[in-house]
Amino acid sequence: MSLTINESFRVNVPPERAWQFLIDPTQVVLCLPGAELTETVDACTYRGKVRVKVGPISTAYDGIATLTEVNDATHVMRMLGEGREVGSAGSAKMKMVGTVSAHAEGGSVFEVNATVDIAGRVMQFGRGLVESVSRQLFRQFADAVRRTLEQEPVATTVATAAVNANANANANANANVAAETPIVKQNVSTPQPRELRIIPLLWRALLDWVRRLFVAT
Repeated sequence: MSLTINESFRVNVPPERAWQFLIDPTQVVLCLPGAELTETVDACTYRGKVRVKVGPISTAYDGIATLTEVNDATHVMRMLGEGREVGSAGSAKMKMVGTVSAHAEGGSVFEVNATVDIAGRVMQFGRGLVESVSRQLFRQFADAVRRTLEQEPVATTVATAAVNANANANANANANVAAETPIVKQNVSTPQPRELRIIPLLWRALLDWVRRLFVAT
């Protein structure tokens, strides 16, 4: 099954900021439902995984993505992707072109044009539902990108004041007291990506299909 994706959305940030986001897979992957990076092979090649849950069944896809073009002057990037279902013969291949341009009313426009070839169990849902699900996923991605780029910078005044206070205290304390002061380290764990749950997406896709059917009749 071959699918064509032609989508775009607007973000209220300058084009240069939007472009730097688009060409950084470590940022983009955080906005993709169920996806994670597992290895940075080099500056243009990345390995990753997508976890999918269909009802009680969970599966995962291992894949590799390669940036074949990154044009800072025109804000055009091209990428090739290939993945295989873990423990199955399912596979997917993708060719994608992503662009960033200035919007006439301000902000930036992301545009994604891609061709995806799919083989395996996912084909049992049929082209119509798969295409509807892909649109739902893109909407989730677009919403996540907007939240990421348009959110207000986190205030750092309190944190900076705390660091300065600690620095002054250390400078003024005598060596014996400093030696007896324990150093507390905070453990920071990286949150695991949530599985992509297909059933809710299929339900919304089915509703979209029913609405289009009634409009057509």
